[in-house]
Amino acid sequence: MSPKTKSSRKIARYSLMVMGVGYIATIPFQGSLPLDLLHGGFEAGLVGGLADWFAVTALFRHPLGIPIPHTALLPNNRNRMTDALVSMLKNDWLSKESIQDKVKNIPFTEKLIPILGKESRSDTFRKVLIKLIKQMIRYIDIAKLTPFVAKKLKTSLSTIDMSKILQAVSSQLVNEEFDKKALDHVLQKAEDWLKQKQTSHKLGAVSMDVLSKIELEGMLQFAVKSIQSLLNEEKLGNIIQNLLLSVVNNLQNEAEPNREALILYIRKEIQGITHNRELLQGIEKWKEQLLTKWEPEATITGSLQQIQQEALDFVEGEHFMDAYVTPIIQHVLDNMKENSTNIDQWVQKQIAVLIENNHTQIGNLVQENLDKLDNETLIDMMENGVGKDLQWIRVNGAVCGFIIGIILTAIQALVTLI
Repeated sequence: MSPKTKSSRKIARYSLMVMGVGYIATIPFQGSLPLDLLHGGFEAGLVGGLADWFAVTALFRHPLGIPIPHTALLPNNRNRMTDALVSMLKNDWLSKESIQDKVKNIPFTEKLIPILGKESRSDTFRKVLIKLIKQMIRYIDIAKLTPFVAKKLKTSLSTIDMSKILQAVSSQLVNEEFDKKALDHVLQKAEDWLKQKQTSHKLGAVSMDVLSKIELEGMLQFAVKSIQSLLNEEKLGNIIQNLLLSVVNNLQNEAEPNREALILYIRKEIQGITHNRELLQGIEKWKEQLLTKWEPEATITGSLQQIQQEALDFVEGEHFMDAYVTPIIQHVLDNMKENSTNIDQWVQKQIAVLIENNHTQIGNLVQENLDKLDNETLIDMMENGVGKDLQWIRVNGAVCGFIIGIILTAIQALVTLI
């Protein structure tokens, strides 16, 4: 019980005691008008105080513990009282319509945007947001993510159209004049090899061996045998070496028609690789075999772990919030401000639906909380809530009774004199 209630109850008790003591004390001294007036006042005050005490007490309990009919009104009518209270809250004070009408007038974005803008600039918000982002990054399970990435990577590689890649390679080779560069490279290597001392001997030995194995008829066979008798390996090798060097030197000449024809042939072959089915089938087969044997999990895991750590370091950077997060938050707030009407309508609609579906829970919640209380606790709560005013009713009853008693006694004395 609150101190104020105890104090008012004590005052009410003292007022009743004063009326009782005054009534008893003035009984022996009746006969004079002043004392008769006091006696009548104390008598009426005592009756009024007792009546109000009975009325106030009868609301909460049986007076003096006596089960007088129509007393202890609140405990005896608890169910009806709680039902009326719940009905009043649900249907009158907190009705669906009243709540929904109130919600319709609330500018949610107008109230929320300044708060969000202010909080987004506070150090506490920044620290919490950075901590949350880091937790989200750490929460990523690399071991579970690796098989998914590997599967997607293999699937993507398997669907690559190799003909398009070959076409791109072909176009790039032509643009960079790879045909000329390739021919010049081969000719240079050939020239370097032909100029070596042992090349002449090798060419002569190979040529003599070939001539010895040639089988011809008639004069041709005689001519070949004559050449073999006139030339040895060294002479024949020198002749072939000089002949080949002459061919290479001619092909290295930019104005040589044979060079241009050879370059044109190489260029056509490069441009035609995209139409070479055997080549495409071979490359596709090679790609499938490579992807089947390829096990990128370890590499992917290492890369993802490195990315995860770099992301954590990036978030911890000094300028992360100002350079990246703050502009995003400001952009979101600006969009909210531009679309405040639509956002408010959406929020109001969601709240209206929520109220529509859960309005009965208000009454159920009040009912559940009231049902948890026993009679004594409930009565004590109500007395604490309105007890002060009820106790002053007792005081007012005693004082008003005292004044009315004096007035009635005075009227009675006046009538007697008349």
